[in-house]
Amino acid sequence: MDKTKRAFVGGLLAAAMTAGIAAPSIAQQRIEIQFWHAMSGVLGERVDEIVKRYNDSQTKFTVVATNKGNYDEVINGTIAAYRAKKAPHITQIYERGFMTMLLSDAIVPVQDLLTEKKKPIDWGDFIKPVASYYQYKGKLMSMPFNSSAPILWYNKEHFEKAGFKEPGPTWQELDKQLYAIKSKGISECGSSLAGDFFWSLIENYSTVNDQPFGTKANGYVGLDTVFVYNKTKVVEQTKRLKKWIDDGIMQIAGQGLSPEQLYTSGKCSTFFASTAAHGSVERNANIKWSATYLPWEEGTQPRNSSIGGATLWVMKGHKAEEYDGVADFLAFVASPDLQVWWSKVTGYVPITNKAYEAAKKEGYYTANPTREIAILQLNRGTPTANSQGFHFGNYTQSTFALRQELESVWANKKSPQEALDDAVRRGNEILRQFEKLHAGKY
Repeated sequence: MDKTKRAFVGGLLAAAMTAGIAAPSIAQQRIEIQFWHAMSGVLGERVDEIVKRYNDSQTKFTVVATNKGNYDEVINGTIAAYRAKKAPHITQIYERGFMTMLLSDAIVPVQDLLTEKKKPIDWGDFIKPVASYYQYKGKLMSMPFNSSAPILWYNKEHFEKAGFKEPGPTWQELDKQLYAIKSKGISECGSSLAGDFFWSLIENYSTVNDQPFGTKANGYVGLDTVFVYNKTKVVEQTKRLKKWIDDGIMQIAGQGLSPEQLYTSGKCSTFFASTAAHGSVERNANIKWSATYLPWEEGTQPRNSSIGGATLWVMKGHKAEEYDGVADFLAFVASPDLQVWWSKVTGYVPITNKAYEAAKKEGYYTANPTREIAILQLNRGTPTANSQGFHFGNYTQSTFALRQELESVWANKKSPQEALDDAVRRGNEILRQFEKLHAGKY
């Protein structure tokens, strides 16, 4: 470099330093990783904290978290962005979008990516139903993130006043207890109907009682699966729920109160809802509350419940060095320390057994026993073809059909059998559309 150029460059550096501006260098430039999610409110703040922790832990990558609306908006936005070649690196997709993402030709399997990047993940350590839901051909396709399971919340005083220590483990025992509580005038209603009742009271009813929801192992072994829940114990379960509603045992929310508020205010004695409700129940309950396992039918060996929530998917179309950051961040998310913290502050279950054991060792579940229920329920026994999860194409659409048909039962427009038959018919039409679109891919 000649003297003139050296003087010129030196002058620029001096000016930059005088102005308080550090001269950029390649080493200082952090690679940006875009992360889209559906968490809002307190949960959104927790996501931001994860990202901050990660960004502060190293100097090579910067993860940028962006809320893109609710789950439906995130998956639709992700698909549109991919088509426009503007997809994020990581996107949070709910469990019902698994098959859509898997067969989209737009994703990088997370287990393949982290294995390629030599991240020390024990793939066999993920909680069984969590892993089985998001696996294809024995490999995790996306990184489990916010995983939950429904449990039975109950009002301790209501049960004690009626002479019961706690809810009975079977539907038959619980039925007698709730009628007794109401007949004695202890509460206005025995249970409030959650907005996602199709998940807690129908889908999870099927998994816990080892009932098939569809053929082909609930879609795991073929796109030609068909729904069959109109021919299982779900029919009697729907009749039970309808009777509870008719008899005033179960109340549908209204008049400004949410289903959870009907429970936390003390109006209703029980509430079937996600373990992730711990935070809001602890903050808002005006009652002595507790929780227990989902009930099962008499004479049945209860199986594991199914999960809800979402996972983190990796999108195609990015640079190799950016995938280094993606893999590094996902390994950070799956680390036991982060998972223990995430579970404590959100109520979601830790996704690995190591994280669960770490929390257990420090006495967390001794001090907070209801936080362990969902984990034990998920880990109960070995998942069967009926309890491992649901791999149905366009599952959001068929779930909407099921919910719509069940609401027609609550409104006295259809019988339980008629509504379930119609839900299965509509759902199978949706499955055939998905099968035709993705023929030969699964």
